[in-house]
Amino acid sequence: MLNRFAPLVPLALVTLLFGCAAHSPVSQQEPKQQVSNSVTAQSSSVLFQEELATDKELADFAGGKSYQLPVLADSILERGMSLIGTRYRFGGTSEAGFDCSGFIGYLFREEAGMNLPRSTREMINVDAPLVARSALKPGDLLFFATNGRRGRVSHAGIYLGDNQFIHSSSRKSGGVRIDSLGDSYWSKTFIEAKRALAMAPTAAPAIVTARK
Repeated sequence: MLNRFAPLVPLALVTLLFGCAAHSPVSQQEPKQQVSNSVTAQSSSVLFQEELATDKELADFAGGKSYQLPVLADSILERGMSLIGTRYRFGGTSEAGFDCSGFIGYLFREEAGMNLPRSTREMINVDAPLVARSALKPGDLLFFATNGRRGRVSHAGIYLGDNQFIHSSSRKSGGVRIDSLGDSYWSKTFIEAKRALAMAPTAAPAIVTARK
């Protein structure tokens, strides 16, 4: 079902793989809303593996909610695919233009009734299950350190399936687009993934807050 998305749009040239790096960390700054201290992710593979959620823990986390995660992911990704080519816009949260976290926030709000934190530095800290790269599902959030500072998040996207993800990349690379997590740039800058959809509300929209 969901893996049908990936082959629809050809991957862009490797020379364009700079994501938000050209704008980071500026592209993810929200002067009035940004937390005072940047959230830094643990890049140690040993410690990271200890924190990953098991299948049982993922099921327990979602405990008894009536939503169908694949259906929500399908809806989010279909909407995202319809927005391919939308221009990158610093601070953008609408179809007039998105930055990377604005794009994610828009899709999750419109299609899943979830209000995620505005910046990637807050978004990476939401209380959602960490997911191993080998266990990614469509709709999972991906976080990257693209500004050259190892472990400090500066970009995010949504996993599409077949090792591809959709994101609002940068002005130079054409805004909303699809890239491969297997490409050397994205593989090298990948920090972690979270299954934010495990927190999806069953009815009315809810505010998703970051851990303190």
